Amino acid sequence: MTIYDHWLYRFLTGPLNNVAWLYILLPCVFAGGIYLTVGSGAVQFRRFGYAMKNTAGKLFKKQETAHGAITPLQAVTTALAATVGTGNIVGVSTAICLGGYGAVFWMWITAILGGASAFIESTLAQVYKRKDK
Repeated sequence: MTIYDHWLYRFLTGPLNNVAWLYILLPCVFAGGIYLTVGSGAVQFRRFGYAMKNTAGKLFKKQETAHGAITPLQAVTTALAATVGTGNIVGVSTAICLGGYGAVFWMWITAILGGASAFIESTLAQVYKRKDK
C-alpha cells in the first residue's frame, strides 16, 4: 500500500482541496484585490504613467552610479527575473492547455487586481523596514 492509496491522502487531494480552492481561497483573493483596489483609489491605473516613465522610460539612459549602487536597468531586470521565473511561464502554458483561452482572461483580471496588492505590499515594506547595525 502506497501513500497514494491511503484514504487521508485521497481526502486531502480530492474534496478538501476542491473546497479550499474554489470556495475559500479564490473568493478571499478576489475580494482582497477589490478591497485594496478601492481602498488605494485604483493606484494601479492612476499611477501607471508614472510607473512606466520611471521604469521603462529610464531603462536605457546612460547613468552614472555610485560604488555599490545599481542602474535602473539592473533593478528592473532583477525584479522581472524574481517575479516572472520559470514557474509563471509553465503555469500560464498549463492554464491555457487545461482551461483554454478563458484562463487568459482570468489571469488578466487577477493581474489587474494584484497590481494594488503589489503596490500595498511594496509600500508596507518601505514603511516598516529597519536598518541593520
